[in-house]
Amino acid sequence: MKKDRVVVFAGAIGALIVMTVLSVVMGVVATKFLPPSLTHYLGGVLFVVFGVKMLYDAREMNAAGPSDELNEVEEELMGKKDDEDTENVEEGHAKLENTTDGMIKVFSQTFLMTFLAEWGDRSQIATVTLSATKDAFGVTLGAILGHSMCTGIAVVGGKFLATRISERTVTLVGGVLFVLFALHSFISGPSVSE
Repeated sequence: MKKDRVVVFAGAIGALIVMTVLSVVMGVVATKFLPPSLTHYLGGVLFVVFGVKMLYDAREMNAAGPSDELNEVEEELMGKKDDEDTENVEEGHAKLENTTDGMIKVFSQTFLMTFLAEWGDRSQIATVTLSATKDAFGVTLGAILGHSMCTGIAVVGGKFLATRISERTVTLVGGVLFVLFALHSFISGPSVSE
């Protein structure tokens, strides 16, 4: 089980690092075609849109406890696991989970699922926006460290946290933070180097 968590973490963070680097490159390239002040204010507008959308979503969510999404995912995974276990027994295959092939399979699946899930989401667009207006190295390092902490928390205590903190609370906090970042962006304005 502990090996699985390390492999899942490695797959997820590997995908997030690749996505972060691609996002930073897109942001840096964007500044070659758009004026820096435009990218700065466009980023602020996107932060407002993300924040308002998340606040609206939080308002529409059920306030009672964690979402049903955790239960749905657990049921789906258990169903898949039962099907795979039955198929393996019928075919006479041993479990792959602790073998090198099994770990490569888990790593690959986690990497691909994370990469596809993150493509075009708020964190990627925020990274593009920040790298277009701020130091690319700092944005890359900060994003990778942030993703590493969040992924580590999710892998180690994801189920525990999901049963204690509602999706509505997380969405509400995220929405407020995006709005605050937008306000900061508009108040501070583009930096002199832009």
